[in-house]
Amino acid sequence: MKSFLKWAGNKHRILDKLKIYLPKADRLIEPFLGSATVFLNTNYPIYLLGDNNLDLIQLYKYLQKEGQLFIDYCRFFFNENFNTAEEFYRLRRLFNDCKEHRKRAALLLYLNKHCFNGLARFNRKGEFNTPFSYYKNPYFPEREMQYFHQHARKAEFIHGDFLTTLKNVKQGDVVYCDPPYVGLSKTSNFTHYTSEGFSHIQQMTLAKVARKIASKGIQVIISNHDTEFTRDIYKGATIVSFVVQRNISSKGTERKKAKELLAIFSYKKAH
Repeated sequence: MKSFLKWAGNKHRILDKLKIYLPKADRLIEPFLGSATVFLNTNYPIYLLGDNNLDLIQLYKYLQKEGQLFIDYCRFFFNENFNTAEEFYRLRRLFNDCKEHRKRAALLLYLNKHCFNGLARFNRKGEFNTPFSYYKNPYFPEREMQYFHQHARKAEFIHGDFLTTLKNVKQGDVVYCDPPYVGLSKTSNFTHYTSEGFSHIQQMTLAKVARKIASKGIQVIISNHDTEFTRDIYKGATIVSFVVQRNISSKGTERKKAKELLAIFSYKKAH
């Protein structure tokens, strides 16, 4: 099942590869939930799902709690009268100024389906700033949202950074981490930030925490680009490398294949 959101770093293309290495466990923990693709396409008894984007987590929580009632509320904004640049920018301003979590959640879905390339982008102030892109009939993902609502009965959603989420790890868990990917440059600039503000130092911290968790007998899997930097910080983990067609450019003609990896931290490999 595809996510009802288009989100940076969607894992749909690598699901088949990833699922091979996800072991059976009592609970799956994801500290970088994003589009929730892995959650939607696995069947663990329970889930703990975290993300640093409060609006994203609120959207998931309202859908989890209200189901069809919230879906119908979101549908209101998928009206041809709202499918103009003027209305898009008005609703984008409303979203950025709005203090009502439920309305913000519905508007996030509207913006995601009406903005350029479906790219949900936020500035440093947390304001949505992707421009309008006219789609003749923006898709309203009712079926996908209904599936999410059903599957979310087994899930707990929390807002926080990866360290906040990983504090909850316990025996019987398996952890899957999908941080913002490092750049494809061969140089390792430790002050570099991804477009989502995730630094190389944070990448290193995540790897360190993964080793610590694995030393307690809890498996941790991390996705990232396959670079000299990631191979260095994931030393001691089992590395699975593969090539994926990724939308690493907004121009379709410039979308290329990129090398990715899975770093699997387990008790035998951790040190």
